[in-house]
Amino acid sequence: MSTGRAHAAAAEAALPRMTRQRAAVLAALAAGDFRSAQGWHDLLRQEGSSIGLATVYRTLQSLAESGGVDTVVTESGETLYRLCEATPTHHHHLRCRACGAAQDVEIPGFEAWTARVAREHGYADIDHTVEITGVCGDCQESGE
Repeated sequence: MSTGRAHAAAAEAALPRMTRQRAAVLAALAAGDFRSAQGWHDLLRQEGSSIGLATVYRTLQSLAESGGVDTVVTESGETLYRLCEATPTHHHHLRCRACGAAQDVEIPGFEAWTARVAREHGYADIDHTVEITGVCGDCQESGE
């Protein structure tokens, strides 16, 4: 099974019940790029789907909560979604502020550090989100 199909299968398992609309959202997510719920809805409509925006949003939210899709929040506050490329475990993102390109990154030792800091301060059941932003090499070359 290809990596993309393995991630799609893991994302599918996260949904409470597979419907035709949810299957359409998962198929669209295979495009691999980050888009807003509206962007995914627009793509699905262009492909001939009659799916509603609320269904797309709920499906993306459900997948995000289960780790089946990655989310990034733009500087304007818009949430973008993409089928998770990394292993379906916790990971972090490096995102270009100019073009929005994003990639998954591993930060060796970071998870242990967060657990230690939380423990030292008496916290339990911790969670965190790390998104590193900058300007990618392509945008630097093009002057964006």
